[in-house]
Amino acid sequence: MTRLTQADLEAARDRLLPDVVASGLDVLFCGINPGLLSAATGHHFARPGNRFWPVLHLSGFTPRQLKPSEQQELLSYGLGITNVVARATARADELSAEEYREGGRALEEKVGELRPRWLAVVGVTAYRSAFGEPKAKIGPQERTIGGSRVWVLPNPSGLNAHWSAATMAEEYARLRTAAAEE
Repeated sequence: MTRLTQADLEAARDRLLPDVVASGLDVLFCGINPGLLSAATGHHFARPGNRFWPVLHLSGFTPRQLKPSEQQELLSYGLGITNVVARATARADELSAEEYREGGRALEEKVGELRPRWLAVVGVTAYRSAFGEPKAKIGPQERTIGGSRVWVLPNPSGLNAHWSAATMAEEYARLRTAAAEE
C-alpha cells in the first residue's frame, strides 16, 4: 500500500466508503463509521491496529486472515460490511447524537432491503446511540432490525482495551455458531 500523508488522510474527511454488501447475506457486519485511512484507501477496517480482520479469521468466519484490500472476498463467505454513519472521521467521538440516530434509521432501511440473516453491530455504544437502547449489552439482542436478528459485538478498534483479540474472537465465534445453526 502506498504510504499516505497527513494531507491525504485529511482529504478523506467526510468521504463516503462504499459498502461491501449483497442480498441475503448470513451476517452483515456494521462498523461505527469509516476512519480516515479507510476512506482514503477505500477499504473497511484499514488501520493496522484494528483487529477486525484478525478476529474474523480467529473466530472461524474466514479460512485465512484477509487483508482490508481483499474485503470483496467476504461476499463469497456470506458476509458483508456497512457502517452506522457513512461519513469518515478521524475519531468516532466526532459524530453527533443525531448522526447516530439518522444512521440507525438509514441502517434499518438498508437491512430491510438486503435481508441479511444477522446484523452484527461492532460497538455497543454505537448500537445504543443509533437505536435508543441505552442498556444494550454485547451479545444477541431481543429486537430485530429490518427483519434481521441483531448481535452486538465488541468494537475491534485497537483503542478498545477491554477486549483482547482472543476474547473478541470468542464473542464473534458465538455469533458464527448461532448463524450456522439457523
